[in-house]
Amino acid sequence: NMDAEYWLITALLYGCGLRINEALSLRVKDIDLKSRSLLVFNGKGRKDRYTLIPGNLRENMERQFAHVRAVHESDLADGFGLTSVPASLHKKYGPAMKDFGWQYLFPSVTRCVHPIAGYVCRHHLHHSSYSRRLRQAVLATGITKRVTAHTFRHAFATELLRSGSDIRTVQEILGHSDIRTTEIYTHVIGDRRAGTVSPFDRLPSS
Repeated sequence: NMDAEYWLITALLYGCGLRINEALSLRVKDIDLKSRSLLVFNGKGRKDRYTLIPGNLRENMERQFAHVRAVHESDLADGFGLTSVPASLHKKYGPAMKDFGWQYLFPSVTRCVHPIAGYVCRHHLHHSSYSRRLRQAVLATGITKRVTAHTFRHAFATELLRSGSDIRTVQEILGHSDIRTTEIYTHVIGDRRAGTVSPFDRLPSS
């Protein structure tokens, strides 16, 4: 069900603070439901980082795994089953690219020919199809503000800071190399000391 898939992508953007390309590039092996952690491989700035998976997404994730498995098994039955990887990795891992763990969490609807290595593979959903679906959903709700995939990441960061999370922790989860990028979010909520309450405010009111 494509709707469920797009819903889950959105839930990961907002629930884990991912960039859209990070969410779409997730592979089965990057996700550990037991420890509720998710590896963002080679994020912006070529850095790997871990982020948390919301516990209440477990069932949705398991359903998505089942979908990926069904797509993959049908590819294998047709004599295919390779996932797309950078050409250097293809040379290095070769046949392992058929393993279930290497498959994308959000596989493309069709197979394609790898632009560099020339083999038939299955890539992930394209971000333009997500943007298009999001635009339709926003129009349907009558929201007049501009909403993009990045809006959910912004909301994730803002909520963490608003609820008193340490700015360094937020920086780490978002994968910002510079704390100044994270500090922009504290301006969004209008208070650089978000989550810090004066001891005077904790006094019982007379």
